[in-house]
Amino acid sequence: MKVQDAMMRTPVHCSPETNLGSAIELLWERNCGILPIVDAKKKVIGIVTDRDLCVALGTRNRLPGEITVGEVANGQVYSCRGQDDIHTALRTMANKRVRRLPVVSQEGVLEGILSMDNIVLHTESSGLGHKAELSDEDVVGTLRQIYGPLVPQVVEARTARA
Repeated sequence: MKVQDAMMRTPVHCSPETNLGSAIELLWERNCGILPIVDAKKKVIGIVTDRDLCVALGTRNRLPGEITVGEVANGQVYSCRGQDDIHTALRTMANKRVRRLPVVSQEGVLEGILSMDNIVLHTESSGLGHKAELSDEDVVGTLRQIYGPLVPQVVEARTARA
């Protein structure tokens, strides 16, 4: 199975100048938890999540309309391509401990979003003599890695950034 078989093809996105109030409204209206930030050519230049927005609003003592997503965005973008094997995307999610990946073209242009929600909807159970292309076990294993305990090096790196 390819990423393009499971991804959501009409992702909502914003620019770095979008204020947090507008970003939250986009997430609410589209019922999603990630907002890719794109430049004028629709290339992904950052990511902001619902959690990022909550933390920013809770720690900055400013109104949502006064803060831009560019101020709070994570510039570290992990992504995949539509032609990638779904297991490659699952490994990226597990290794980077993320539940959502922007799907980009070779040029970095946003084409979709792959979330664990999308993946769960495309799983199959393995039966007698039947090996599922995307199994329940594949998904559970990925989620265990995402939600499992952080190794000390990761904790130290996150503390150093804060």
